[in-house]
Amino acid sequence: MSRERLYRTEAIVLKRSDFGEADRLLTLYTPGLGKIRAIAKGARKPTSRKSGHVELFTHSQLLVARGRNLDIITQAETLHAFRPLREDLLRTTYAYYAAELLDRFVEEGIENRPLFDLLLSMLGWLGESGDLALTARFYELRLLGLVGYRPQLFQCVSCRATIEPVNNFFDPGRGGVVCPRCCDGGLRDSIGLKAISLNALKVLRFLQTRDYETCSRLRISPGLHRDLETVMQRYITYILERNLKSVAFLQMLRQQPLGGKQGGD
Repeated sequence: MSRERLYRTEAIVLKRSDFGEADRLLTLYTPGLGKIRAIAKGARKPTSRKSGHVELFTHSQLLVARGRNLDIITQAETLHAFRPLREDLLRTTYAYYAAELLDRFVEEGIENRPLFDLLLSMLGWLGESGDLALTARFYELRLLGLVGYRPQLFQCVSCRATIEPVNNFFDPGRGGVVCPRCCDGGLRDSIGLKAISLNALKVLRFLQTRDYETCSRLRISPGLHRDLETVMQRYITYILERNLKSVAFLQMLRQQPLGGKQGGD
């Protein structure tokens, strides 16, 4: 049975690039189709009715025509523009990070409605958050859980014993925390194994098991922020086997006086 030529879908614009003389090639994340790519014809023309509705990070309702190679967006209407993200460079960069992280973890055409809902919520949180780094850590942990890489923070990934309230270790290759006993028993030389402080582990556990509203009330010191980011970025980089472009730009941006305050450093 042939599929309908036209379909409607909500979508969040993850990334875009110029295509042809006046078009844009969009990578979109949708609630029912997962990640898709589509062409917005004429979107680069000043008179285009679509251009404002297919900006980066925009949540829109689309009417799409199936194409032989790429689908074509025929109509677009903005549902959420997330304007605060466009008015602050640091917030914009965190939005780039959220979109890039999701894009790297998912293949095209695989439905994951909870992941769509998470990204949609994240774009709203980033427009209001007073601690963007904390918001990013919450998002990372929830995304990892939804794509099958939830880190084990409560049991040793080697011996399965309950983790005690002491300084432990985090092993990206095993996907979680290693207790001191296993570390002393021969795992200390494991590639990537690094110490994780008790406070960092407590915060990661809290973020993994509480809702965003509760987590957003946490107050994290600059040093602890650095510890949390180091653990999460090492784990994410291990899984993806690459560094994300937005991470390097974030690190550079947060060295600026204003960026450091908002980024949690």
